[in-house]
Amino acid sequence: MSKKVKPVELEDAVIRFSGDSGDGMQLTGTLFSDTAAIDGNDLATFPDYPAEIRAPQNTVAGVSGFQVRMGKKKIYSFGDLCDVLVAMNPASLKSNLKWAKQGATLIVDSDAFDEKTIEKAGYSKNPLEDHSLQKYNLVAAPITSLTRESLKDKNVDLKTADRSKNMFALGIVYFLFNKSLDNSLKFFDYKFKNKPEISAINKIVLSTGYNYAETAELFKSTFTVPSANLPKGKYRNISGNVATAWGLLAAAERSGRPLFLGSYPITPATEIMIEMAKHKSLGAKVFQAEDEIAGICSSIGASYTGSLAVTSTSGPGLSLKSEAIGLAVITELPLVIVNVQRGGPSTGLPTKSEQADLYQALFGRNGECPAIVMSASSPVDCFYMAYMAAKYSLEHMTPVILLTDGSLGNGSELMRIPKTSELPAIVPPLAQANDPDYKPYRRDSRLVRQWALPGTEGLRHRVGGLEKENIIGTVSTDPMNHQIMTDLRAAKVEKVADYIPLQEVMGEKEGDLLVVSWGGTYGVVMSAVKELQEKGKKVSHAHFNYIMPLPKNTGEILNKYKKVIVCEINSGQFVNFLRMRHPENQYLQFNKMQSLPFQVEELVKKFNEVLEA
Repeated sequence: MSKKVKPVELEDAVIRFSGDSGDGMQLTGTLFSDTAAIDGNDLATFPDYPAEIRAPQNTVAGVSGFQVRMGKKKIYSFGDLCDVLVAMNPASLKSNLKWAKQGATLIVDSDAFDEKTIEKAGYSKNPLEDHSLQKYNLVAAPITSLTRESLKDKNVDLKTADRSKNMFALGIVYFLFNKSLDNSLKFFDYKFKNKPEISAINKIVLSTGYNYAETAELFKSTFTVPSANLPKGKYRNISGNVATAWGLLAAAERSGRPLFLGSYPITPATEIMIEMAKHKSLGAKVFQAEDEIAGICSSIGASYTGSLAVTSTSGPGLSLKSEAIGLAVITELPLVIVNVQRGGPSTGLPTKSEQADLYQALFGRNGECPAIVMSASSPVDCFYMAYMAAKYSLEHMTPVILLTDGSLGNGSELMRIPKTSELPAIVPPLAQANDPDYKPYRRDSRLVRQWALPGTEGLRHRVGGLEKENIIGTVSTDPMNHQIMTDLRAAKVEKVADYIPLQEVMGEKEGDLLVVSWGGTYGVVMSAVKELQEKGKKVSHAHFNYIMPLPKNTGEILNKYKKVIVCEINSGQFVNFLRMRHPENQYLQFNKMQSLPFQVEELVKKFNEVLEA
């Protein structure tokens, strides 16, 4: 293709990489999104992969995908349908074609479409030859054979060569979007600094894919997505799990409390522990426990000694931690519990995302056992909500459960890195040495007791799982005292509503329809609401980050709209909580339990139905 052909400028583009679970699609997508970030594009990503460590090869069940949306303006969701679909085998084409727009560009490895793999994917005929793909722009390239050919002078065995074919496909996509190879080439040198031969292989294949796309004139035109007009600052493409770890690290620095994480590996939360372990230089202590119970109990011990204590998990692990959360509640010690939600119940769908742990976070403990419950709304927001979870836990001396989910934890966004000094102050209520008025359960105006660190002169006291006497702190089984302590612990959590932000509304402050959401549905719900607002519909959006307690103006907001619809990736947990807290309102609900996120299109359709009803 002539280099004089000017690229077509796009406002945004969605690219989906898909292949067998061993084809390296997660790495391919990550490299492309990192390059887009360096080019100044705003972006959002959505990794989608099977739970099996090595699913059956060339089957639909074993397909791994990675979707990235990049744009020249703020990107709020990873996109409904893709403009470009890379399919490395028949199974990936079969399972992902439904996510491609009509007229989308399909880049497929034609070498992978033999009789056996076609049948294994569930096709009766070769889809590259039966005219079933006529409504798409099909680019069938012999990626596997061209990859092998590019390495023939390197004496590379076929298995090693085939492992790098994902880089050939990436080179084609880089050419299609006029992206530089430089960032990926530098990555190979860093990643394989101890294996320079592997770095050289990937460099050759990536460059060959790019050059092939150019010389073979695969595309009638190429595309470019201009950089976004973002505020000045230092930016990084960051996943939600890494952002969560960074938020906790920042909270430790701001509060002056050492950071301790006691956790057990569990999908999709493990990356928080991995990231935290990289920052020992910042004083972070990470303990990989033998199980979930040991993880949280070690964190409670660290909290007792004065640390910002954290434990991270997913739904099954939160179940195991429930008794220990009760211990933190009754001892009134600060503790941040991060739950990266996944599909359930039981082992469920470990690599898929849900919002189905809200009841568990609110009520999943024995006895009257209140805790603050918060949720993050985007990968970047994981940083800020982790920071605020630490702030409220430390300042109010009570556990905080922070709910993220798999789509947030594994997904990524472009984040402007803030200075720690820009973040709100964190002031833990530390008891002072030799305070003659110190009592373990004496409370301030917020109903918060002081934090007496072991070894501090004159502050000897008892804590534990048995009920304590109000103010004095000795063990008590007195019925009236238990009533008092139960009421105080509940009132302390409710009083946090005086310190959290008031709920905001996007759109008119009253109108025909209020759309309510929480957690990781923010971007897609907000995009749907904006689409309707641009068409003149009287629709507003309230997205909740603070759930227990709810913001003080929640009832006032709900009362100002003719209809309220609550959208959740569960069977209706937040809407039922709102019915408990604000029964004066009538609520509609829109729920989805398919291990898939909402799509803007289906939300717009539903909201129109509600408006027209």
